[in-house]
Amino acid sequence: MFKSEVYTKRREELQKKLKGGIALFIGNTESPMNYPANTYHFRQDSDFLYFFGLDIPGLTGVMDFDSGKDWVFGNDFDLDDIIWMGPQPSIKDLASKCGVKNTGSLLMLDETIREALAKKRKVHFLPPYQGEAKILLGSLLKENPCQMKTLASPDLIKAVVSLRSIKEKVEIEEIEKAVDIAFEMHVAAMKMCKKGVREQDIFGTMEGLALMKGAGTSFPIILSINGQTLHNHNHGNILEKGKMMVADAGAETRLHYASDITRTTPVGGKFSQLQKDIYEIVLKANSESIASAGPGLSNLELHLRACKIISAGMKELGIMKGDVDEAVAEGAHALFMPHGLGHMMGLDVHDMEALGENYVGYNDEVKRSSQFGLAFLRFALPFKPGHVFTVEPGCYFIPELIAQWKAEKRFSGFINYGKIDNYMSIGGIRIEDNVLITEKGHKLLGKPIPKTIKDVESTCL
Repeated sequence: MFKSEVYTKRREELQKKLKGGIALFIGNTESPMNYPANTYHFRQDSDFLYFFGLDIPGLTGVMDFDSGKDWVFGNDFDLDDIIWMGPQPSIKDLASKCGVKNTGSLLMLDETIREALAKKRKVHFLPPYQGEAKILLGSLLKENPCQMKTLASPDLIKAVVSLRSIKEKVEIEEIEKAVDIAFEMHVAAMKMCKKGVREQDIFGTMEGLALMKGAGTSFPIILSINGQTLHNHNHGNILEKGKMMVADAGAETRLHYASDITRTTPVGGKFSQLQKDIYEIVLKANSESIASAGPGLSNLELHLRACKIISAGMKELGIMKGDVDEAVAEGAHALFMPHGLGHMMGLDVHDMEALGENYVGYNDEVKRSSQFGLAFLRFALPFKPGHVFTVEPGCYFIPELIAQWKAEKRFSGFINYGKIDNYMSIGGIRIEDNVLITEKGHKLLGKPIPKTIKDVESTCL
């Protein structure tokens, strides 16, 4: 945990943003994997962590926006628990670590909410994603658990997003720790990227490093020689000469702050000329996007600039044609880059995604596009100092998508379909880094991870 003052200050800031009522922050519980005593790995809810910091299942935080009081509710461990788990702190002791003086049992939580409802007070809560949280909310509020997401408080969502979007110094330090773990993960993957090696061996090595150095991975590792599948979680292939291996992986620190890094490595450690041609385009989009990032510029603008770099590079190779600006405006480039440039990052690798992407990355002035590719941009707003986000351009040769567009003669004024076959062996290339927006520009977070052709090849030796 951070010092108690960090959590106290966060709650004080939230108290200023809400007018009346109370807010419920339901912490996560343990979920059975195949029988009650054998549970999935526990991961605390990020919003509960942000405001209360307690990384233990079965707790609920309550904030009263009229009295200014905060509460932590939970049941103390009994003797049966202690026999299996050893001595455990009381709820009161736990609450003191995050600066909360008021505590109670889960029975008292039920009484507190019942009293608030009887007085017709507004009960704010965030959209639940865990089944157990939906059931608890339904029980407390006397509502259908299936309706909990739609009944969540927009006012509380917007207030939480406004706070969590701007990272504090202690948060940035944690994210940098997570990137440093990712450095070790990705360098190990590069060194193992050789003909005949199983993807699963590399996957296991990367995950093991994340567990050794922190709290594990920040999301299930994406690793494959079939990089044209954007989120490929199959690790059953044997690495082959002539293939490119995409490794998209990050770590969580023990305080659960995330990193998210992608590197693409040629099997055997040497780029062919064909691979270099595409890789350099993606690297340019990555490097120039990072160099341009700063306050005032929006991630939408940065995304479109990256798309133009991709399109211009593909035009030089003869794969695309026509006016680059028009091609990007029409969405022709999305055949090769069908995703957004990046997303916010913090306690969640897709930061605050559980609260709703449109609350995080869009607003009343900036609306999400419906255009293929651009619709997947998770964050489009202007950058502010304290934002942490990913920059992850890519270039992919997706057989099914290419076949469909070719059959439809889609964007034939911008795409030379006859040239694409020469590059199908590439599969996919993505390069991703984690960036902080500062007062005057930006900072690349963590220890720089090899990404130039020269540095990748020398790392693979």
